[in-house]
Amino acid sequence: MPPFEMMLAFFVTTAVFAYMPGPAMLYAAAQTIARGRRSGLMASLGIHLGGYAHVLAAAAGLTALFHAVPALYLAVKLLGALYLIWLGISMFRAKAEAPALASGEQARKSGRRAFVESVSVEVLNPKTAIFFLAFLPQFVDPSAALPVWAQLLVLGTVINLMFTSADIVCVLLAGAIATRLKGSARVQKTMQRVGGTILVGLGLNLAFQKT
Repeated sequence: MPPFEMMLAFFVTTAVFAYMPGPAMLYAAAQTIARGRRSGLMASLGIHLGGYAHVLAAAAGLTALFHAVPALYLAVKLLGALYLIWLGISMFRAKAEAPALASGEQARKSGRRAFVESVSVEVLNPKTAIFFLAFLPQFVDPSAALPVWAQLLVLGTVINLMFTSADIVCVLLAGAIATRLKGSARVQKTMQRVGGTILVGLGLNLAFQKT
């Protein structure tokens, strides 16, 4: 593995990137505000697992395809953006129910839905793939005993874990705020609309943001 000084720089830089407010944090917060803390945590888990698709792609060299074939990058980016917008609109249209009336089964279903959606959102985010492709090689030591692909897997896993820890902190903070605000179906509907607005905004930003 790389020398201590390089690894220290890796951890510090990763921590800065992880805890800097970004799309993943906003997405997790939107799920929490609209569906509750359980859904927010499940969304964080989904983002985490989806992130490993990009880690594996980087280790296998597949991420370079986005640079080699710009049309592929654009297609995946637009697909991911449309999916985010669709999720946001779905939150707008979903029926709200007072928290006191929500059953444990409904909460579990909401959590499972947030998990599945989040895995898809992360896998369809080519910007994550480009980040791994640009960031990881800077901390790889070709002369180390560990193969380059294995170093990429280890470093990518560390990045994924650190980013997820930041998402969880965001979910807990958003959950604490949401708990104070909830109390009726009307308030719940408003919170769903806020969450939906965030997701639509993230989708539009992804669609129109220059690469």
